[in-house]
Amino acid sequence: MANRGNLTWLWVMIAAAVLTQTALNLLRPVTSYKLLALGAGETTVGLATAAYAILPLVFAMSLGRLSSRLPTLRGMIALGALVLGLGGVGLAFGSNVAVLMVSSAVLGMGHLLFTIAGQTVIGRRSAPENMDAAFGWFTAAFSVGQMSGPLISGLILGNATLSEATHSTEFAGRIDGALWLGAVCSLLAVPVMYLMRADGGRRSRRLPAEPTEEPGDRAHGLGDKNSGPAGPASHTETSVGAGDEGTAVPGKPTMLAIWRVPGIPSHMMASLALLAMLDILTAFMPLVGEAAGVSPFWVGILLAVRGGASFLSRIVLPWMSGRWERHHLVLVSLLASAVALGFVPPALEGWHAIWLAVVLMAVGGFALGIGQPLTMSLVTQAVPTAWRGPALAFRLVGNRVGQVAMPVVAGLAAAPLGPAGGIWCACLILAASGTERLVSGRKR
Repeated sequence: MANRGNLTWLWVMIAAAVLTQTALNLLRPVTSYKLLALGAGETTVGLATAAYAILPLVFAMSLGRLSSRLPTLRGMIALGALVLGLGGVGLAFGSNVAVLMVSSAVLGMGHLLFTIAGQTVIGRRSAPENMDAAFGWFTAAFSVGQMSGPLISGLILGNATLSEATHSTEFAGRIDGALWLGAVCSLLAVPVMYLMRADGGRRSRRLPAEPTEEPGDRAHGLGDKNSGPAGPASHTETSVGAGDEGTAVPGKPTMLAIWRVPGIPSHMMASLALLAMLDILTAFMPLVGEAAGVSPFWVGILLAVRGGASFLSRIVLPWMSGRWERHHLVLVSLLASAVALGFVPPALEGWHAIWLAVVLMAVGGFALGIGQPLTMSLVTQAVPTAWRGPALAFRLVGNRVGQVAMPVVAGLAAAPLGPAGGIWCACLILAASGTERLVSGRKR
């Protein structure tokens, strides 16, 4: 990365990330509208959302190890974009709930492949002094997709709800058109990836495997400085805390041993709740909007505001973590997001105040963006240095379990309470995690 010519691979990666993440964040909310058009209820939407995370839960660790053994990852990244696009094709073709659920699972697998391989490429090819910047740009590309995808879906579906559409077949056609656009957008990333040389101009290094992380966790120097540029969960980062204090602690880092480390259950619960809330918002906001008579156009704006606010919080996070303790910032993240997002459904359904819902989504999105990267640092610093890799892997497994279980619980809660019940259920988990941290912090 010493000169402009050597940066070509990074810009190719950024372009592919923008395409795939725009596709993903277009496809997922539109899938909820298609389920509604097929007569599905809130519980079914929750199950479809959980299906998205099932395959990543099973294959995340094995794919992380595979990415460290492959001499070049261009093919794996292109495969991820291809699988994600095929998931979009399945969503567009699907005419029943079962096909949509299977397609959602394929979508999740494609996203996993792309993210693991993309983060590993940056870990391999970036010079140590430029690795934070490279991961920051890659993460920024994900944020662009989180903003642009919902906006595009809202523009395509228009300013009329499903119940208000004069011709339901016309609305169904717009839904399928949006899904096809998402699929094509992801498939375009496949040829883009082959603009990148397979070896990056130098011999690829075979590197040890590390656990994978969500894309937002890698930005702004909030990880483990000792983990090195090995793979998708490691790059040169700043980490301040007590992680090295436990280097002499004996024992094997089993899941049970990691779980028993003080603070780990609390950090795991916070990470799980924050990440699952993003999935539930994406899936249930279209249902809340439909129940409140809010058009897909405005639902797209609300989801885009959330993505933009989370991106903004990541930009200022280094400044905030320098002024306040990480524990306090995570506590504020949990409680502020629970309160702000919990009032979004009443703002839409009861008060019919779109402007208030936009403000609440901005506040909630900003708070959500703070917590997720910080939980990675807290987990890293809570365990002995030799346990950091397994601890991050354990955290990843916990996140995936939450992404499977919480949408199902939210869907069951929404059945008697209406679509807002799904979001309130997620807010309750956030508040419970925040309360636990507050109580345990006072005890310590």
